[in-house]
Order: sequence, then C-alpha cells, then structure tokens
Amino acid sequence: MRKLILGFYVSLDGKSADGDNGIRDVMMSIDDPQQERYFVSRLWEAGAFLMGRNTYEIMAGYWPSSDHPSAKAMNEIPKVVFSRTLQAADDWPETRIAGGDTAEEIAKLKAEPGKDLVAAGGTAFMHSLIKLGVVDEYRLWVLPAVTGKGAPLFPELDQAVKLRLVKSTAFPSGVLELVYVPADKQDPASDTR
Repeated sequence: MRKLILGFYVSLDGKSADGDNGIRDVMMSIDDPQQERYFVSRLWEAGAFLMGRNTYEIMAGYWPSSDHPSAKAMNEIPKVVFSRTLQAADDWPETRIAGGDTAEEIAKLKAEPGKDLVAAGGTAFMHSLIKLGVVDEYRLWVLPAVTGKGAPLFPELDQAVKLRLVKSTAFPSGVLELVYVPADKQDPASDTR
C-alpha cells in the first residue's frame, strides 16, 4: 500500500507559501545547493504528485519550459489533478484528472503498485487532505523566516491530531525538513513493505 505524503513549505510561524505573504519570495531567494540537491532527490522518490486544479494550472504553465533543477522530476513523474470542473490536462505531460470523491480516489491511488504519493498542491487542497485523514506522512520544509500573516498549513479541526517526529534534517541556509507521521501510525523505519 502506497503512502500519501503531504509536502509543503512553511514559515517558522506555520504560514503557507501560498498567497502574497512574502514567504514564496523567501523560498525563491534561498541559495543552498545542498538543500536543492536533497530536495530534488526527494522528488524522485514520488510515484505521483497530487494537486488541485489551481496548483495544476500554475505549475502546468511553468514546469514544461523550466530549466530549474526540479523541472525534470516535475515533468516526468506522473501527476494527478483533483478537480470536478477540469475537462482536460493536456498542458503538462504525464497528467490525469481524478474527478470523483477525493477520499475514494486517494484510496484507489494508494492501492496501486508503485512509489509513494506526494501531495504538492496549494493550501486549500492540503486542508482537504488533512480533514479527510488520508495523510500518512507530513514532510514540512520550514523556511528561516516569519511572516505574521497568511494561511496556516493546518485547518481548524474537530479534534487535535497528534504527530510524531520521525526525521529532521537541517541545511546551511537554515531550511529544515521535518518529517512527521500520525502518532498512531507505524514507524516508517520498521515498515517491511
């Protein structure tokens, strides 16, 4: 069974890189070749990238012609766009549309053979996955900046979700990769898949 990994850049105060709060500019200004190589190697671990329609439209307009170090992975790894309104996803190779119930579509994708799934969408899409309880791992890329405004990564929930830190990696630029799993899930290091 494939895992669903939620990967996302956040500020130190937990605000997402969506919108106009300056965090995206901080993210783009960081010059850290070690972190960049590591990030690209993590991208190649994905069996598919999952995203909502808005993120798809932004990324499909950028990645196919980009020479960014992440472009090859972003273009070659399959993508699944969750949308009930999008009719075609021809703008970006290796892309298909999941138009049904999100939880059911996620269950089908998890049951397929292959590498893990990585949710690479915007905040609204991430919130929907968190609320559905389908996330198996949170891979947070914490940027060395505070914004004081913007959308929080985690939505308001009916009850607290307890997480367990399973890995942390610090980079020279101050970027941290923090990997959490729900506290009631098995430790990935002991997974015998």
